[in-house]
Amino acid sequence: MNSWRDKEEFKTRVVEWAAKLDVKMRGLYVRPMRNKWASCSTAGTLSFNDELLGLDRDLGDYVVVHELLHFSVPNHGKLWKSLMRAHLGEYEHLEARMKQAAHNQLQRPAYRRR
Repeated sequence: MNSWRDKEEFKTRVVEWAAKLDVKMRGLYVRPMRNKWASCSTAGTLSFNDELLGLDRDLGDYVVVHELLHFSVPNHGKLWKSLMRAHLGEYEHLEARMKQAAHNQLQRPAYRRR
């Protein structure tokens, strides 16, 4: 598994993608989240689930690009899908792996979740 070294490495990657996608962020957080992998606000704040740190980097990139694109495209329509494909290629396999990771996360006992 090629997971993230730590929170700072993950945040650095978010900043790199934000620059590449020309997204201006006001806040960036990696914290425990119960029901989501990430969220973004119209004020420019990004929050990422700290459990992403234990997943493969390509899955982290998928979530990062997914959220950053929502700053310019607020839905999952054709334009958003086209941009995902432009930046990540055939991203659907990553999407399927994220769904499996979410399923696995729900299967763990609550006391073992972060």
